[in-house]
Amino acid sequence: MKQAIVARVDIGMGTGKLAAQVAHASLSAYEDTGERARREWKGGGQKKVVLKGDGESQLFELADVADREGLPYAVVRDAGHTQLDPGTVTALAVGPGPDNVVDKVTGDLSLL
Repeated sequence: MKQAIVARVDIGMGTGKLAAQVAHASLSAYEDTGERARREWKGGGQKKVVLKGDGESQLFELADVADREGLPYAVVRDAGHTQLDPGTVTALAVGPGPDNVVDKVTGDLSLL
């Protein structure tokens, strides 16, 4: 079991902002995960990878694939209090889910 978080690299988020957006995405997708999958993922060390995303349209395309694969996912939009305009899409979390299914969605992306 793992979770993949895709963070946009095209909008110039600072390191702290990026870390916060990744955390928001991870937690939001986790909350939409079934209890059995939650236990399995937590028991396995909560494996995560953070990947580079090229833009908003890519994140929505990946979210559609995750939905078709039956994976939990979460798209994060920034509140706009600091570096970004309100509503800016910053990150997507896919999973937790089986490694091979998460890889069907995000396996072609590079590590951040």
